[in-house]
Amino acid sequence: MNTTTLGLLRKVGIAEGISFLVLLLIAMPLKYMMGMPLAVKYIGSAHGALFVLYVGLAYYAKEVYQWPFKKFLMAFVAAWLPLGTIFFDARLKKDQELLSRKQ
Repeated sequence: MNTTTLGLLRKVGIAEGISFLVLLLIAMPLKYMMGMPLAVKYIGSAHGALFVLYVGLAYYAKEVYQWPFKKFLMAFVAAWLPLGTIFFDARLKKDQELLSRKQ
């Protein structure tokens, strides 16, 4: 199991991206079309926690790996877009592979 900072950031990013999609595509329709607001309450809370964790880990990765601010900003913007963190994961995967080759 990969427990490096980038590995953890990638895992949280995937979870955050999936939670965002579940919130948009399942929980919100349940709330507005079927009158079930609890779906948004619970999934929204989980997504919010994952969002904060992702941004915090991205900032920590910026410090650990000495990323330029632009790269951190890209990670931050990715968290605001549906599928953004999943697309940004491809870049993180390349970085992780480069780091593993150096070691």
